[in-house]
Parts: sequence; C-alpha cells; structure tokens
Amino acid sequence: MTLRLALFDLDHTLLPIDSDYAWGQFTIELGWTDPASFARRNDEFYAQYQAGTLDIHAYVRFATEAFRLRGPAAADAARRRFMQEVIEPAIRTPALDLIDRHRQAGDRLVVITATNEFVTRPIVQRLGLDELIAVQLARDTNGWYSGEIEGIPSMREGKVQRMTHWLLEQGLDWNGIEATFYSDSTNDLPLLTRVQHPVATNPDVRLREHAQALGWPILELFDRE
Repeated sequence: MTLRLALFDLDHTLLPIDSDYAWGQFTIELGWTDPASFARRNDEFYAQYQAGTLDIHAYVRFATEAFRLRGPAAADAARRRFMQEVIEPAIRTPALDLIDRHRQAGDRLVVITATNEFVTRPIVQRLGLDELIAVQLARDTNGWYSGEIEGIPSMREGKVQRMTHWLLEQGLDWNGIEATFYSDSTNDLPLLTRVQHPVATNPDVRLREHAQALGWPILELFDRE
C-alpha cells in the first residue's frame, strides 16, 4: 500500500514569517544581543539564504549563540514567550485549513525545514503536524547545544537526503510513497522536483517563474511578510 505524505516547508509556507529570523530579532528585544551588530549580521545571513548562498554552519553558530550562552532554563522560558508573542499572532487560518484537509485525507504530515529544531519543534507541535525534519543541533558533553550541526542540514539538496533517510527509518523508499510538497522558495527545488506533486506556496519571484514554466500549481495562503 502506498503511503501518502504531505510535506511542508515552514517559513513563508505555513507561516507568513521566517521563524529563524524572527527568533533572532526576539533575542534583541530580550537584551541578549547587541541590537546594531546582531541585526546587521542577521540581515546579511537572511539575504544569503534568499540568494541560495547561505553557509548554514556559520549561520547556526551565530543564530544559536544567544540562547546557548543563557543555558536551558532561560532558553526554554524565552522560547515559550516567543511562541506566545511572535508565533501565535502569525498563525493563519488558511494554513491550518490546508493541514486539516491533508489530515482528513489520511495523509502523513511532515514539516521539513532549514530552521533548527530548537526554534521549530514547538511550532510544529502547535500546528498539529506529525513529524519534524529540521536542522539537528549537536550537543556537548554536558548535554547542551554546542552550536554545531549534527548530521546533514535539511537545506537545499539536504532536504532530499534527510527525507530519504526518514523514509528508510519507516521501512520505505521513494517508490513506496505518493508525496505532495508545499514550499515558497527556490532553495527547495531539489525536493520539489523529487516529489510527485510540487506546490509553489506563497512563492518567491524565482520559484513563481519556475512553477509557471513547468505548470506547477501555485497556492497563495497569505501575503509574504
């Protein structure tokens, strides 16, 4: 029996914001980072991501430093505030309706994102999705995050590799599934071209052009912020 999968990117796909970037801005509000220097570097990394040139290892070291230095208790408390103050207001009914349609159809619901697991896990739980494939964060000998990435980053071609590994863990391969993938970004073209049903969702300019050229469906859940 073929397993039906609904795969979702997260930022600008199910959310109208970039949760990774928003978390960085939130650490400024907390007073954990210098406003000028952090905002400048955060903007630089975000521009690199949009251009498809991001060094994700350098970015993850930068993006996780503020909460790593505060330790588990402060980091968890800040993440709860982030969920309440930033993520909850960004959740949109059309995205929840899309998720629910796939749930009602009996599809397995998977988020696959280039944002790290610390930021995304509670978001995915809030949205009611089954599985999360995110950038995994390595831990040090004390069990706290080291700033390095564990395994293959789930970005660009890495999303296909991580998805392949996830399927193997389920005792499956690409021949045993029928997958739909929703994404906003050309960074996700490797996975979009791998699934049977790619859907350009709130697409950036380059992905919109690509989708139109190939006749892919284009879904507008909300305006990009």
